[in-house]
Amino acid sequence: MTDAHAPALSSETIRDSSLYNKDLAPVSADRRSWRTYNYAALWITMSVNIPTYMLASGMIAGGMNWSQALFTVFLGNVLVLIPMLLNAHAGAQYGIPFPVFARASFGVLGANVPAILRALVACGWFGIQTWIGGEAINAMVVALVPSWAHVTYGAAICFAFFWLLNVLVILRGIETIRFLQGISAPFLLVIGAALLLWARSKAGGFGPMLATPSKFQTFPDFFRFFIPSLTGVVGFWATVSLNIPDFTRYARSQRDQVVGQALGLPATMTFYSFIGIAVTSATLIIFGQALWDPVAVLSRLGNPFAVVLAMLALLMATLNVNVAANVVSPANDFSNLSPRRISFRTGGLITCFVGILMQPWKLMANYGSYIFGWLVGYSGFLGPIAGVLICDYFLVRKKILVVDDLYQRNGLYEYRLGFHWQAIAALAAGAGVAFIGLVVPPLRVLYNYAWFVGFLVSFIAYYALANSAAQPITQTASSD
Repeated sequence: MTDAHAPALSSETIRDSSLYNKDLAPVSADRRSWRTYNYAALWITMSVNIPTYMLASGMIAGGMNWSQALFTVFLGNVLVLIPMLLNAHAGAQYGIPFPVFARASFGVLGANVPAILRALVACGWFGIQTWIGGEAINAMVVALVPSWAHVTYGAAICFAFFWLLNVLVILRGIETIRFLQGISAPFLLVIGAALLLWARSKAGGFGPMLATPSKFQTFPDFFRFFIPSLTGVVGFWATVSLNIPDFTRYARSQRDQVVGQALGLPATMTFYSFIGIAVTSATLIIFGQALWDPVAVLSRLGNPFAVVLAMLALLMATLNVNVAANVVSPANDFSNLSPRRISFRTGGLITCFVGILMQPWKLMANYGSYIFGWLVGYSGFLGPIAGVLICDYFLVRKKILVVDDLYQRNGLYEYRLGFHWQAIAALAAGAGVAFIGLVVPPLRVLYNYAWFVGFLVSFIAYYALANSAAQPITQTASSD
């Protein structure tokens, strides 16, 4: 892998283009300072969060034992690391964000299709994290004022308060919580370690905690739960596997981003998932039921001071992760719709409002809706997008992009009126095959494998369509 840096845009004409704004512009070589440590730290910060805990604990609640759940998490993160690193290459090579990278394969206007699909998923994640923050506030208030538990709309009021706090941060700028970024992950690690020690004490040691057997009596029974769970793990980071160029555009070299991500993602996800797995296994012994939501577990600590302290730490970390992971990228995606009219801040506010419309309280109703509905469901769209992007960049274009043309109409990536219909058709084919399993029961396996099926179908379909086009995709500066 080469470490060549993209040149600055060559003309003022491009800077005056409707497809350009400073947030979407290529990062110049002098600003690319992220090293291996920065990417490892990025993944440690993003992986140590409550949804990571709930992903693993949901598998325990669904019937897996600790080793089955831990293996599923590790394997899924190794698998999703592959498209992550492939898509990351263009960001590090050319300094461009995800929406601009998508213009090469989908067209300068067609790129809005994958960008908005990815942005809507991020809005859902924003809503989920905000709901978790609201639950933490609600548990904290109940610990201080027990009568609050009887307030009819108490949880909704706390959710609205935390949502407004996120909006305030966006309006004031991400800089307002930058000082928290270095300590948010340690806070959650401390909470996780405290929960682990508490559970170990209450359950009588790690032996009884991890001795909880799998409820699956046969391998076919286990496999039916394992496959959608594995897809859910892949789907967990399928969003970032697409928009990873938003981060790798700041990489000092390809090696820095590859090594940093390879070290940071699988190890951190697996480690923090173990905490969720062990504590949830212990709740089966302590409470007689598997509590997959750490807020529910923390609220039962009994000591009001401990509850308040834990919830404050959780709120701080959740706010930081929410803005960093679920606002930055969709804000860029919405800005790509109309770069001259939609700023980063406006895109962030759109994310906040759409996050409410997606009703996160329903997505978090139980482990089934979280894993099989939310994570597996949206992976059926993101897998096909990844298939098109990777096929186009590596097989069709041989990693060669003309950066100037990504920012102008009637250039190399204009295709037909700004849309590359072969790419959109391939995306539709992949998603269609994945989701047919949702409406045709005998084909349910296609939905259970949604990300993998969608990726493979779209990859093959795009390669066939791109090579059979009347005007083949070339690497010259001439029009397509």
